[in-house]
Amino acid sequence: MDEQKEQGCPCGEGKVPDRNGKCVMPNVTFPAFIMSLNTSVIYHLGEIADPVTGKKKIDYDLARHGIDTLMLLQEKTKGNLTPDEEGMLKGILYDVKMRFVKSVKK
Repeated sequence: MDEQKEQGCPCGEGKVPDRNGKCVMPNVTFPAFIMSLNTSVIYHLGEIADPVTGKKKIDYDLARHGIDTLMLLQEKTKGNLTPDEEGMLKGILYDVKMRFVKSVKK
């Protein structure tokens, strides 16, 4: 049985029930988008295993691309984010850059 159903969610992986109980994709929000990019970078740094194979794989090019995308978003959204969004993006960027450097130095 899948984890979401075990936790009381009747929907399949990645979906949530809407007001009418229909299973839909969750709303796209800026924080959710940033967290998705963060997860992608961490995955490509080999810190998260592939959910299908269970294996960890490092791909520095894709990790760097994710970091570059986050940096582009930070630059292009300057002055248009809430303080919480700006702080989250800044913190995530710092974290993934440090993880990248640490991984490369291994």
